[in-house]
Amino acid sequence: MDKKLAFHKPNFEEAAELSKIYALRDNKTCDSTVLDTYIWKGLYNTEVYYEEGVALILMKDEKGYFAAMPYCSEEDLPKYFELLRQYFHEELKSTLRIDLADEDALKVLGLFDNPEYVIEEETDLKDYLYDAEELRTLAGKKFQKKRNLVNKFMKEYEGRWEYKTMCCVDEYFLEEFMKKWVDNRVAEGADSEDMLFVEKDGIIDILRNCDKVTFRVGGIFIDEMLEAFSIGSYNSREKMAVISVEKGNSAIPGIYQVINQQFLINSFEEAELVNREDDMGLEGLRQAKESYNPIGYARKYRVCEKSI
Repeated sequence: MDKKLAFHKPNFEEAAELSKIYALRDNKTCDSTVLDTYIWKGLYNTEVYYEEGVALILMKDEKGYFAAMPYCSEEDLPKYFELLRQYFHEELKSTLRIDLADEDALKVLGLFDNPEYVIEEETDLKDYLYDAEELRTLAGKKFQKKRNLVNKFMKEYEGRWEYKTMCCVDEYFLEEFMKKWVDNRVAEGADSEDMLFVEKDGIIDILRNCDKVTFRVGGIFIDEMLEAFSIGSYNSREKMAVISVEKGNSAIPGIYQVINQQFLINSFEEAELVNREDDMGLEGLRQAKESYNPIGYARKYRVCEKSI
């Protein structure tokens, strides 16, 4: 391998440059923005290599090393895919494995028809895509239940609730809410504790570095108390809002429907498409995402090289 790839832990000083690289080609998955790279870096021991115009992401789980599809221009994709393959062969002594590969990249590389690779759709990890204007207005019969919940909330808390666009100075309130939310979920026994704590730490980390990585935050306050918040980023190439975090006080009916709608109205007025990420194979989450009437999915694939 001619080029030496030196991977390192993601740092926030390079987030702005990585954001530009992530946007160099068509990609409607949530991984088309950098936010999830930083939020979930602790779960997969994420490392990054980047140079001008390219970023390679290396991760590890119980099965071994795997990579993300190279981030670069479409014309450079074959070059860096091959470079990544060589790195796996020569440095990791392994066949190449890529998880969460987007469909556009697989088509560019011709991998669907390449007998040297096994391509499997990761069906539980497909992202849900929505029409942004539909989620902002909740118009029509198919959104009647959502609209009813929003209207009931606004009537019950009239004069007591407000939406606030939040920023770095609100870090303390967001951190405290997140810690309380995780404690409640643990007490309910509803989620994997490891996943909850990794997500909490990742979210707190990006909040503490909000001057370096670009994202948008909005919250719902009732009687001046934060009761829900959402964090997202914008993929300008796809005109797509990517909603990475949405947390609320589940004891308040309608709170999730309100933060969902208000976040898009106030923070993503330019968005035409909304990516609300995957359902992780959880039936309750799947039903919730389907109830918002997706217009499509950003499908993801696992790429496994058959042999060296």
